[in-house]
Amino acid sequence: MRHLLLLLLLLLSPRVWAQEEIAGPRLEAGHAQGHVEPALVPTAPPKLVIGAVDTRRFHILYTARSQESSRQLASGIESIRDAFVNVLGRDWPGTTEVRVGMGREEFEALALPGGEPPGWAVALAYPAHRIILLNAQTLAGPEGQVTLRHELAHVALGQLAPRWPRWFQEGLAQHLTGENLSMTHYAALFSAVAQEKVFRFEHLAEEWPDLPTDVEIAYAQSAAFVAWLSAHYGPEGMGRLVDEVATGQPFEQAFGKAFHTSLWVEEQAWREGLAARYGWLPLTTSTSLLWLLIIVLGAAAYLRLRAIKEQRLVEMDAREAAEEAAMREALEAELAQQRAALVPPDLASAPAAPETLEIPEWYESAPGTERDEDEDTLPRPAKPTVH
Repeated sequence: MRHLLLLLLLLLSPRVWAQEEIAGPRLEAGHAQGHVEPALVPTAPPKLVIGAVDTRRFHILYTARSQESSRQLASGIESIRDAFVNVLGRDWPGTTEVRVGMGREEFEALALPGGEPPGWAVALAYPAHRIILLNAQTLAGPEGQVTLRHELAHVALGQLAPRWPRWFQEGLAQHLTGENLSMTHYAALFSAVAQEKVFRFEHLAEEWPDLPTDVEIAYAQSAAFVAWLSAHYGPEGMGRLVDEVATGQPFEQAFGKAFHTSLWVEEQAWREGLAARYGWLPLTTSTSLLWLLIIVLGAAAYLRLRAIKEQRLVEMDAREAAEEAAMREALEAELAQQRAALVPPDLASAPAAPETLEIPEWYESAPGTERDEDEDTLPRPAKPTVH
């Protein structure tokens, strides 16, 4: 069903094929860690912190406005950390501090001196210090838990080993948060496979692409590859990888010792299955095609019913107009009959009076008659004369 929904998304959104405006870099969270974290020195909590709630492995600081959000966070954050251990096979040491503020102003005020969050960040992690900065407003939103898990993943990796490839950091964070199952990631990989534009992981170890569409592909393939490794080697294999990387040796060397194979071999094996997982094939296997046909037929039926409904409305309007015209004609005929009934029969049969009185020719030519040439009036008889 996920594949089917993606197909419809791709068919209705030509931007995916144009590769121009796919969502850009992740802007919902940040972490104060490139490959070398700034030498920040944690200080006493700001004055706006009024209290704290402690769990077995977390120390949560809150402000007056974020107290309720912090207590809710404390009720479930331990289970999130347990889920990380189940994937990584290892837990990071010590207690992690979580600072929770309400709104942008408090969020920035809780930051470490010299480690202010970027303007686009709604959460921030300081992995070397085991400190996470959260905005309670974001935490309460639909992406709140994803953001929290993402920052916890950066703290976990920063505490378990000193250096990780960029693709592994981002891929593991998204795998632990479930972001690798999103439609956005699937669409990005679908497009990358169709265009044969999947990056080599050696090119994503230090640098990240610049174009927004390429960035989305880099995130998506990193998450997919880490999920693939986790499924193949389980928490035991991932734990061995963590232990080897923690010794400070290069990642590829640690990878080989942990999994008894090379990164290149595993990457090739993963690439060979991309077409089957993210190409057109999954859309035409199993029940996906049937569901597609059902949806297409359903859409066609809906459009047909809507057209029939509109046609019926037009016919109803025309019928009502015709009925109104017929009623008008009948009413006018009835009024004419009533007027005729009020006129007496002898008047109704009498000839109409002429508008002008016609004068016979014999009268005009008769002796003793005169007519005024300038007036269009009846002739008057001549005055009698005395003989």
